[in-house]
Amino acid sequence: MNTTTETWQRSFPIASSGLHLFSEFEERAKAVSAEVFRCATLAEAREALLKLVEDAGVTKAVVVENPLQIAAGVAEALRSRGVEVYTEPAEIAEHAPTADIGISGVEFGIAETGSVFQEGYAIATRLVTILPPLHVVFLPSANIVPGITEAFEIIAQHFDRGYIGFITGPSRTADIERVLTIGVHGPGRFAVIAVDEEPKGGAV
Repeated sequence: MNTTTETWQRSFPIASSGLHLFSEFEERAKAVSAEVFRCATLAEAREALLKLVEDAGVTKAVVVENPLQIAAGVAEALRSRGVEVYTEPAEIAEHAPTADIGISGVEFGIAETGSVFQEGYAIATRLVTILPPLHVVFLPSANIVPGITEAFEIIAQHFDRGYIGFITGPSRTADIERVLTIGVHGPGRFAVIAVDEEPKGGAV
């Protein structure tokens, strides 16, 4: 996972590259019912996650780790609160259907739509994204692009096979009698924890 993340990070070599777009991204994301928490430090990001976990009464988590989460000590912090944490692919496959929360990383955000982009090559990533009722992603705050065109320009540079996903707020559908329903085909809650601080070594 770290190698994959470092590959995408080459498109954001300057730590402050997309920070001027963050306010637009946040506004658009909240407009589609995403919860957005911008944190200056990794420690603040960890506390933001723990607050979400406490408020949601989480007892089981499936986690696809990335450098931001590892640097913030996410798995250890959850376990210290008595939460069952599963990080191995086989464990995630077994426990994702009954987990209270799925935690993963995303490569970048899109200001135009309030979406985040995630490479979903690993099946564990797709399970964490879809099955638990609450999905939380960690995003480097500076990794924001203006629009869909720029997003696909970046994707074309790095992606050659597998799965990709754009996540825009919690799952929603209006298939049944045109009544908007949240959480039928995926998580009913979606939260973005955006982190300004880079892990040591700079790879996020």
